Amino acid sequence: MGNAQVGHKEPLKEDAAENAEEMAPSRIDWKTIRLPMSLIVGAFLVAFYLPMESKRFTNAVMESLSLVKWYAQEHVLLCLVPAFFIAGAISCFVSQAAVMRYLGPAANKALAYGVASVSGSILAVCSCTVLPLFAGIWKRGAGLGPAIAFLYSGPAINILAIVLTARILGLPIGIARAVGAVSFSVVIGLLMHFFFIKEEEEKVQAAIHMPPVEVDRPLWKNVTYFATMVGLLISATWGKPADPVGFWNAVFQIKWWLTGAFAVCLGIELIIWFRVNTVKVVLAGIAIAALAFLFPHEPLIAFGAGIVSLTVLITTTRGETEDWFMATWDFTKQITPLLLGGVMAAGLLLGQPGTEGIIPSEWVSNLVGGNSLGANFFSALVAAFMYFATLTEVPILQGLIGSGMGQGPALALLLAGPALSLPNMLVIRSVMGTKKTFIYVCLVVVMSTFCGMVFGYYYPG
Repeated sequence: MGNAQVGHKEPLKEDAAENAEEMAPSRIDWKTIRLPMSLIVGAFLVAFYLPMESKRFTNAVMESLSLVKWYAQEHVLLCLVPAFFIAGAISCFVSQAAVMRYLGPAANKALAYGVASVSGSILAVCSCTVLPLFAGIWKRGAGLGPAIAFLYSGPAINILAIVLTARILGLPIGIARAVGAVSFSVVIGLLMHFFFIKEEEEKVQAAIHMPPVEVDRPLWKNVTYFATMVGLLISATWGKPADPVGFWNAVFQIKWWLTGAFAVCLGIELIIWFRVNTVKVVLAGIAIAALAFLFPHEPLIAFGAGIVSLTVLITTTRGETEDWFMATWDFTKQITPLLLGGVMAAGLLLGQPGTEGIIPSEWVSNLVGGNSLGANFFSALVAAFMYFATLTEVPILQGLIGSGMGQGPALALLLAGPALSLPNMLVIRSVMGTKKTFIYVCLVVVMSTFCGMVFGYYYPG
């Protein structure tokens, strides 16, 4: 009996163990492996079906790489890196209380939007260079509306580009671009504030309970310091004007002397206000000056040496300069990969100005003639994804108008193109999220379409 009972219980134990094993949760966590697995499979399928036999595709790949190379040579050192340092300085040396006072959600609307629009127009930067600066003021507590106004105004309200537009494309479209860009920065900012009013009110309530911030140096020193760095950025990126004579051309002829003067001022400020070793600054200055005179036709050599020297100076000085570098590095690692990836994608799809990408250029030209809703919308939408370096949109548009582009779609391109680009969108999304980015892009495209139609109606060309 005893043996029979024991023999009867053993199968029951085995069945119970099997049932327990079946009821136990799976050790495969599909939530964590689904995305990487999808990316790996997707990358494999893309590689497997690459149309290398297509001449258009291979040309588009080469144009994509060429655009990345051009961007790296012309914009990374001269535009982006100085902008990263400025953004890092904003994050470290501009108190959150000051940002909240002038650009915060509770600030006087006229003051906030006025400051955002003016500061953006002074910089005269492209849609990518403005990104680190936008991220800097956003992270310091700026209201969504003023921050968006600054984001749009930086590349769109470019005084030089507006003057060039009026001279080359005609006074009416130049005036329309100026009026449209100024009004866009304010209207889009106000609409973004309205759409996310609940979040803005929560930010206001949080700001009320913020303790007062102790400031290490008076306001005039910070203003002088930022003016020096902005002056260095503007002088280094000053483009060659179309007119070989005149004031702007005279400024271009001495741009590197101006850059050097601002660099000397920055060095003095580092010594006096940031306690950087005087001998280090002087030795760095001598080395940079020597490179400038040894390679007068390769100014990027001396400028690159200046960037390296500034990095070494602030990282080998204890205190707030180390915080400055770390804030700069945070912006660099967040923005640079997305930016270069976006530039490559834009080049692959649309090519460079005057070249072909995967999307044929004649498709664009055929779709933007006249002043229909479709033509204006298509012009604004394509311009929103293309990358335009500062001032390049004018000669590009001149060629498109010569090929039959309507005046309305031309204005739509001018209002949407310089302010947006695919790389720009990717970075904005990483800063403030998908929903805000999508609404911002839609507002720019829709308003550009509407203004283009109105302008095309009154000025058909």
